[in-house]
Order: sequence, then structure tokens, then C-alpha cells
Amino acid sequence: MSHTLVDTLVLKLTALLEQIGATADNHLWLGYSGGMDSELLAYTLARFRQTHPKTPYQISLVHVHHGLSCNADAWAAHCRQRAEHYGLNFVLRKVQLELGPRVSIEAEARRGRYQAIAELLNPGDILLTAHHQDDQLETLLLALKRGQGPKGLAAMGQAQHLAQTPREESAPCWQLRPMLDSSRAQIEQAVASLELPYINDESNQDTQYDRNFLRAEVIPVLKQRWPSIATTASRSAALCAEQQLLLDEVSAEKLQPLLGRCRFSGVRVLDSAGLKVLSPQWQAQLLRQFIQMQRLPLPAQVQLQQALAQLIDAREDAQLELSFKGLLLKRYGQQIYAMAPLPGAAFQLLDGVGSVEVDVAAKPSKLTLSTKQLQALSQGQSLSVGLASPWQRLELTLADSGPRVALAQVMAPLMASLSASLGAKVQPSDTAAAPELVMGLKGSYRCQPHNRDKGRELKKLWHELGVPPWLRDRVPLLMQNGRLLALAGGFVERSAQASGAEPGIVLKLVAEATP
Repeated sequence: MSHTLVDTLVLKLTALLEQIGATADNHLWLGYSGGMDSELLAYTLARFRQTHPKTPYQISLVHVHHGLSCNADAWAAHCRQRAEHYGLNFVLRKVQLELGPRVSIEAEARRGRYQAIAELLNPGDILLTAHHQDDQLETLLLALKRGQGPKGLAAMGQAQHLAQTPREESAPCWQLRPMLDSSRAQIEQAVASLELPYINDESNQDTQYDRNFLRAEVIPVLKQRWPSIATTASRSAALCAEQQLLLDEVSAEKLQPLLGRCRFSGVRVLDSAGLKVLSPQWQAQLLRQFIQMQRLPLPAQVQLQQALAQLIDAREDAQLELSFKGLLLKRYGQQIYAMAPLPGAAFQLLDGVGSVEVDVAAKPSKLTLSTKQLQALSQGQSLSVGLASPWQRLELTLADSGPRVALAQVMAPLMASLSASLGAKVQPSDTAAAPELVMGLKGSYRCQPHNRDKGRELKKLWHELGVPPWLRDRVPLLMQNGRLLALAGGFVERSAQASGAEPGIVLKLVAEATP
């Protein structure tokens, strides 16, 4: 029986790898707790390597040390020893969990575990987990308890894209569950027959945790009455997954005409006017889909309904903001925005020119350009400055065409410095303060953009540029002696603009990669 199950798992893993088009370039990572289920899958991987010598996958067992048990160090040592026994690579990751009075230890441990593993993955890598048929039943029952719809009731798939991975713009990472058709009883029998040593986590006996309660108190009773319930529940989960796929396809078609981009930042937005004409059911479905497109957590059903009513019925000039755990919903004009809570606005020198250190911990909202940086800019080098969301960085480059700040304007401090170093007498009228990158300027400040004949207040220009109110204090401004020279991504002050082929500095905002 044991070898039969292991051989079946090897065949299943082979089929799943072929299904996703995996090659030897894709690293296989096993989430390895050292418990009974992952021990059998580790044994299976060793067998898989023996039976596939012509496909030399790199295989690693990764053990996450949560620090929750006094036995955690011993478990890590055990897992390392077993990996050496199987001839497989071993990686240990320690995590610091954020626990509190209203924090689920189960959920936080899972979050920390997946985040730690995700940090190891490169594009195209594959995570293997030892979930089995009884785990699927537990997941389905928990989804019912939470009142989830088809997506939640679809539970776990044998092959799915891994949601929490870095470098989302690259090849997707996968999560494979080759044991999902195997029952707990089959696994127990195989492990006993093979005499595999495994870890017994004492917390698995604590029924204050929902999964342990289901495993110890509920599922045995259900199986006593209906022995095949785990199999039939898996079938229901598969049917829900099929229905969800169909719903996703139709939703994507209906959502597409309502999607747009913020004119200034480029982030995705949802058209509230187009949403309003749909039925309440489709309004809720498409808002959910829009939020999930941004890879953000969904609010509860009641919260979603309340949010919809406010987002759709708000006045066009209203500046609506709704805050949920890990999610902000905002409306500006006819556009709905979904975003994570915004971090503090700050500059961070990334690379390019100069050696001035920026106090990143202090999150500065002002960055003075040094003489060395100005000199390097004048020689054609670029300056890259890190920014907080929704932008990735600001790039300052030299150009001889298009709207740009005259180089001579910002080089005045350097010229004065060079003159002084050569012994020339510098008059106060010849000096100018070093240019600064700043954030935040009063809306009453009067500007005259390079493309306008008359000046106008900054608050009106923000509106013309389509900059949402919550971003206005996050847009970098180039200033000198308290005078605005340019607004990044917007305009150059007319009096500071380079003319003809005169060299000048361009300020370009580079957005974060968006889905």
C-alpha cells in the first residue's frame, strides 16, 4: 500500500508539472513542517528525483520556524536531518509573527509562513504543499462557516497560481497539491508502513483552533455517518471552482468597459456612472472583481453593500474615502479607486549621482540637491529618487527638447561655488540656494505653467491635471529660493523653462507596476 501510494503521488506530481509546462529551470520548493503529511511528500520527492534522472529539477525543503513552540528549534533540526537523509536541499526561515488580542494565531502563522516562502521564490518557481482530501473538507466547512460564495467554496485546487509572490510582472509562481486526492487514512497507512519519523505538533490537539476542532470533534462524526463525505465534498468544491471560472469570465467581459486609468498616476480606476446602471448584483460582483484585480482584501458582504451605496450615489464633487482592513475605497469625480493604505510620503535616494545619504528612517519630504549631484546632472548622468506609492521613483535627466527646467537656473549654486573655489569674489546677488525636491505646497500658490499665457492657483491646476486630492501632497516639486520651478509629471514654471536647444532638466514620474 505504501509504495503504491507513493508511486501514485509520483505519477500525480509528474502530471501536474506537465500540466503547467514546468521545466528543469523551475525550482521545486516543498513547504516542509516535518509533520506526517509533508514527511510523506518529502519521501515522494526523493523518489521522484530517482525516477526522473533526465529532468534534474532543483528541489528544496523549506521549513518555517514560527517561534510559537518550545520545541521549534528541535523541529527545525529534525527537518534539516531528514532533508540530508533524502539528499534534498534544506532552507530554514524564521518569522516574527504580529500577534495581538484580536489576531488569529492560525491566520497570522499562515500569513507569515507564506510570506517567508514567497520571498524565496523566483519567477516560475513551484511551491508544493501536502494538503490532502481531509484538509479540503476542513477548508470547505470553514468557508461555509464564514458565509463564503462559490470562490470560497471552491476551496483548494491541485494547481493554482500562487497569489503572494514577488515580481508579479514576471512569470507566475505555482502552487501544486499532488496529495489532494489522498485521504488522511491512506497517508497514515503509508507513513506507518514506511516507518517514516515525523513531528507531532502539540498545538494540533488544541481545539480552540478551528481546524483542530473540525478535525477532532466534527469530521469524525460526519465520517461515521457518511464515510465518503471527504470525497463528495471535494467533488462539490471542484464544481464550485468550475462555476467560479465561468463567473470570472463573464465578469471580466462586463468589467472591461468600465475600467480606465487615472490621468495623472496611471492607476486603475472604475467608472461609477457605468456601474450605477447595472443591477445591484452585478454592481457588487464587479466591485469585488475590481478590488481583487488590485490584489487587495475584500471587505465583508455587508460592508461591500454599504460601500457601493456611498460610492455610486455620492455627488460628483464629493471626496469620498471608505477605510477597511488593508483596503481604501475612494471616489474622485466619476472614478472609483481601490488601494492599500498609503505609506508616508518620503524621498529616498536610490542611485545615479552623488554620495549624499538620505535618512530613510526619518522619511524626509525634502531633498536638497548637492553640488556634486548638480555637477553630475550637468554631465548627462541621471538622478533616481525613490518615492512612496503610487510611484516607484522620480527620474531627473538632462534633455535639450520638450518642457524642461533651464540647466543654468539650477546650476547657479554650482557656478557660485566654483567661482569661490577659484578665489573669485562672489556677490550675494550672484548666489542662489541649492534646488530642492519637496512635497506639499499650498493650493493658493500662484503658478504659470509653460503652456499657459496666464498664471493660476495651484489648487486649480491640480484639478486640471486630474490629480486626486490624496496624491497632491505626494507629488515631487522642484523649488529654489522658495520658488516653484517644476511640478513632476505636470508642468515647468514658465519663467524657469529652457528655450531653444538650451539644455534643461526633465522630471519624470515612474509608476509602480500595476495589474
